[in-house]
Amino acid sequence: MIETLQFWAVVVLLGLGVFFTFVSTVGVLRLPDIYARAHTASQTDTLGAGFALAAVAVAFGWQHATVYTVLLLFFVFITNPTAAHAIARSAAETGVEPLLTEDPDDADDDANTAVESEGEIQ
Repeated sequence: MIETLQFWAVVVLLGLGVFFTFVSTVGVLRLPDIYARAHTASQTDTLGAGFALAAVAVAFGWQHATVYTVLLLFFVFITNPTAAHAIARSAAETGVEPLLTEDPDDADDDANTAVESEGEIQ
């Protein structure tokens, strides 16, 4: 009974770890600037690694290696957001501008094109 529960806890934790790591990967590939990418990498990658390490700790059970896994988990929770903050701060200090909004001229052109296309008879 306990082994079955432990097995499914490991499966669920690993599944969550893979999910959050996948979300982090998609976020880094899809988001527009360094600030948004650092944000998603620090949050979801930390969760992904956290769940995966928690699965390892549960799989080990009450062993000496579990203590090291929990310490590694704590280390990841401290260093990952700190590294993302350092990257974002470095980008800000070197003058990298965040992408806040679209160019207002482009937005007006898109709106005019949409209105003109609605009036056409096909």
